Amino acid sequence: MPLIKVIIPAHNEADSIGKVIKDIPQIVNEVIVVSNNSSDETEENARLAGATVLSERRKGYGFACLKGMEYIAAQQKTPGIIVFLDGDYSDYPEELEKIVEPILTRDIDMVIGARVKRWREKGAMTFPQIFGNWLATTLMKLFFNARFTDLGPFRTIKYEKLLALEMEDKTYGWTVEMQLKALKKNYSYEEVPVHYRNRIGVSKVSGTVKGAFMAGVKILGWIFKYSFK
Repeated sequence: MPLIKVIIPAHNEADSIGKVIKDIPQIVNEVIVVSNNSSDETEENARLAGATVLSERRKGYGFACLKGMEYIAAQQKTPGIIVFLDGDYSDYPEELEKIVEPILTRDIDMVIGARVKRWREKGAMTFPQIFGNWLATTLMKLFFNARFTDLGPFRTIKYEKLLALEMEDKTYGWTVEMQLKALKKNYSYEEVPVHYRNRIGVSKVSGTVKGAFMAGVKILGWIFKYSFK
């Protein structure tokens, strides 16, 4: 069994982070919570739940993910698999085992947890999220013949494949950048249907007009950038 490490970016998720960590299956070797400029008890609660806690003061989802990768790169033992998971308890951490299963059993490079409608709690995804996912995945199908249906944050990838992507986005475009670069490198990938519920607290992206707009701009920017490369 390869080493499995989970990276959880978290900005003011004090009420949810402990629940997320508690529900992560035992096959995970280390849970890394990256507190992204949190001003509440996120860091303390994550430590109490047994996670490794890092602090990234620069606000941005990508900044937090990159901080987690930087920490892993400095370790002596290289993991085989990295899982990305949100800290708001909207995903079901116990589904991690089925997210990593295609990598473990069929040597797939990357797996996206697809938030399918039939397993999605009412109101868990806002209209801008649903429309943005549809538009982004439709454009990726048009330009790259991709099979993606979602930009879901609950995802897993082989560690060496992740490093080869040379990820760089610091904010909202992290997920789509990963999927676009994986397409460009001809990685094998799959989507696995996952459950999705209403998050604890208010979303920093879909919960504000500015957040939704900026996320949309960033996602479309990455798609058009790669479509003309």
